[in-house]
Amino acid sequence: MSQKTDKYVVQTLQEPANMSTPEFKAMYEKFAKRILWMDTNVVEGAFQMNTAWYFDVPEADPVFPEHVHDYDELIGFYGSNPDDPYDLGAEMVVTIDGEEHVLTKTTMLFIPGGVPHMPLSIKRIDRPVFHFSIVMNPEYTGGGAYK
Repeated sequence: MSQKTDKYVVQTLQEPANMSTPEFKAMYEKFAKRILWMDTNVVEGAFQMNTAWYFDVPEADPVFPEHVHDYDELIGFYGSNPDDPYDLGAEMVVTIDGEEHVLTKTTMLFIPGGVPHMPLSIKRIDRPVFHFSIVMNPEYTGGGAYK
């Protein structure tokens, strides 16, 4: 029996439309597994969120180039060590407004609209890293970040 709120429950991946080239998608699948994607195309009226597991070092370095949005973004990288949830189990380098940050601990980044961010380089992955990004926009418009 269907309920009127079923449309708000997302349990299967609906790949974002026109988000990436076939080349990027093939490269991405070698180091990451997208879990779920939410935006207004999946649930009308929703803002955009992406979730994925990173499990290997990608062949592209950096994997995401510098870009900027008109809207705020929250980005997270969470380690998977249940005995030490702050141990990222990886080393990543992210740039925010020209300043590099080396990440080895579970991290959340707040990127205000208009601030250049990335590139992201994944230098080492010792155990899976849970990644999410949330933008306060109905869709992600990454300025070529997935090309």
